[in-house]
Parts: sequence; structure tokens; C-alpha cells
Amino acid sequence: MNAAPVSAPESVPAASPARRHPLTLPHFRNLWIGSTISLLGDQLYLVALPWLVLQLTNSSVTLGTILMTAAIPRAALMLVGGAVTDHFSARRVLMATAAIRAVLVGTVAALIWLKVVALWQLYALTLAFGVADAFSLPAGPTLIPTLVPPEQLRPANALLQSSTVSSQMLGQAPAGWLIKLWGTPFAFLFDALSFLAVIAALVNIPDPPKAPAPPAGAPARPSMWHSILEGLRAVRNDPPLLSFIIIIATINICVGGPIGVGLAAVAKFRFGSATAFGIFLSSFSAGMLLGILLGALVKRPRKRGLQFIVMSALAGLELVAIGLLLKMVAICTLLAVMGLGVGFVNVQFSVWTQTRVPPALMGRVMSVVMFSAVGLVPVSFWVAGVLAHWNLGAAFVVPGAILAVVSCSMALFSAAARHID
Repeated sequence: MNAAPVSAPESVPAASPARRHPLTLPHFRNLWIGSTISLLGDQLYLVALPWLVLQLTNSSVTLGTILMTAAIPRAALMLVGGAVTDHFSARRVLMATAAIRAVLVGTVAALIWLKVVALWQLYALTLAFGVADAFSLPAGPTLIPTLVPPEQLRPANALLQSSTVSSQMLGQAPAGWLIKLWGTPFAFLFDALSFLAVIAALVNIPDPPKAPAPPAGAPARPSMWHSILEGLRAVRNDPPLLSFIIIIATINICVGGPIGVGLAAVAKFRFGSATAFGIFLSSFSAGMLLGILLGALVKRPRKRGLQFIVMSALAGLELVAIGLLLKMVAICTLLAVMGLGVGFVNVQFSVWTQTRVPPALMGRVMSVVMFSAVGLVPVSFWVAGVLAHWNLGAAFVVPGAILAVVSCSMALFSAAARHID
């Protein structure tokens, strides 16, 4: 999570770093274990929150609005989060956000247990989560290059991403069953406790050495606003990176709402089961896991840009098919195929970005990448909620068609996108 290199003994192994696995490095191993535990807790939260909102309101529009409440501050503060990461320490940013989340989720668990939870409290929870995300999301991928040598970035990213999707695949379907068995308070409490694993993993990771203070009479360090603009200029002056970010933004505005709101609405109003929602998400995660494993095996893929565009177009067509069919087996199969493509390109482009960007700018550039991934998702959540309220299938067909058309247009008219490599 931090852009500057860490002068830790494990970061530069003495003997043949290319032959060492990232899990042999203690700091990375501890981070991987702590993150995996926290991710398992998150799966309960990700199923429990939409289900709780639908139980309280019986409204997909309200669910879309709740999720949009988290996404707005996340997008608005993302660039600030990247500048803060570069200025301070990714470790400190991640520890602070994990502690805040633990307190917030634990409080909501108590409110549900006491049967006094109200809708405004869930709005407050998701708003605070959005603020925390704005700082933790840029810090996360920025820390990895400080813990492993460049030769190990590909397997390190694959490990962390495979933990994410494995926890989704193995955790979300059981999460629906556990919520049905023990109720939503258990889900929120377990998630709150799981954040402690991340904090424990980060405690002993050293901070990078701070840049020396400017000598007397020298120009002062740049302001926060100047730092943010410097990161934006770095992206603007790199056409392949800018094209990559545009594609990322298109995918996430078209996919975020259908996955986050549309699938929950289908599970609730067509199948009447939280377990169905968990199964949908697990199917997508299973495909992603396979894609990540394939991505980790391909060391230097050719025509990455074209691969990315094809994956984007196929994802749009798969969303259209989901909206037209709305059958359990068909939805799960299409989600798995979509996840396969997403997982493959995620690994390849994580390494591509981490090796392309100078370390001093890593946090700010990653904040732009993350902004493209989540910045327009508030609109996607709200639109998906409105479409699902009107017609369940439309929540998938409309954004899927838009994604397919935009992707085909990029393939035809954007040379920079086609030639990303």
C-alpha cells in the first residue's frame, strides 16, 4: 500500500529473488493471511447489508440509494486518498481505516441485536465506509511493491486477488445460509472482528523512510492540491495508461449496478432467498479465481489492450443474456464466464500498472485507477435500482448493451487502447 520502497531486509532477498515465492517473505505472508481473514468477514457483510435493507424496506430503489451513499464519498475523496498515501504511509492509512471499520460494523451489529436498527443508521454506516474506502483502496495496491521484489509482483498480486475471489466463492453462498441460521447480527459482528487480523498483520511492517525536510530557504513541499494534479498529469501524459483507465471506468459503471443491486433484487423478488444471492456472487468469484490462476501463468501476454477490449465486450453481452434469461443455472454460468475474463485481465494489468508507474507517484496514480473503478458506480447503483424496480431484466440488459457498444467502439476507433502492452 505505499509508493516508496521499504528498506526492510525481506524486501530484497540475497539469493535469487526470482526463485523465491512471495510467501517466503514474512511481511507479505502476514499481510496475505490477515487480508484473507478480513475478506472472509467481508463476505458476510456484503450479503447481510443488502438483505437487511430489503428486509427493512422491501425496495430495490432504497438498496441502490444505500450503496450509492457509500460510493459517493469513495469517489469524491479517492484522489485525496492517493495523495495522503504518498505523503504519509500506506501502512498507517490501512491500519486507521481497518480500526474505524471495525468500530462502525460492531456498532451496527449491536443495534441489530437490540432490534433498534434504523435505516438512517445504515446510511451513516455506508457513508463512513465510503470515506474509509477512499483512503484504503489506493493504499492497498501501492504497498505490494514495497514488500516484494519486482520479479515477484505477478505471483504476489495473483495471491492477493485469488484470496479475494476465493473468499467470495467459498464465503458468500455459506454467508446466506449462516444469515438465515443465526441472523444478520452475527454477520456484522464477525466482519467487525475480522478487521483485527489486518491490523495485526500491519503492525510490524516498517514504514518507508521519509523524504528529508527541505533545507532552509528551499521551496516548501508541494500542497495537497499540487500533489493531486501531479498524479493526474502523469496519467494524462501516458496515452496507454489513460486508455486503460477509460475502459476500466466503462466496465465498472455498467457492471457495478447489475452485480451489486440487480443480483440482490433477482434473489429477493424472483427466488425469495438470500442463499440465491450468495450463490450468484460465488459463481462470479469462481470464474474470477480460474481467470486469476490463468493470468498468473502467462508471464508476458501479447496484445493486452485487445484482450481487455474483447473481455469488456463479452461481459456486456453476458449481462444482456442474464437479463433475458433470469434462470438460476443460466445466471450462474454466465457470471462464471464473465468472472473468468475479469480475473485474467486483473492480474495482468495490476502488474503492468505497478511496474509502469514511478514509485513516488504510485499512490496518486493508483487513486486515479481506483477512481475509474468506483467513481461512477454511485450512478450505476441508482440506475440499476430504478431499472430493477421497473423490470428485473432491464437492470442487466440496458447496461450490458451499453458496455458492448462502447467496447466495440474502442476496438474500432482507439489505437491507444488496442496497443496497450
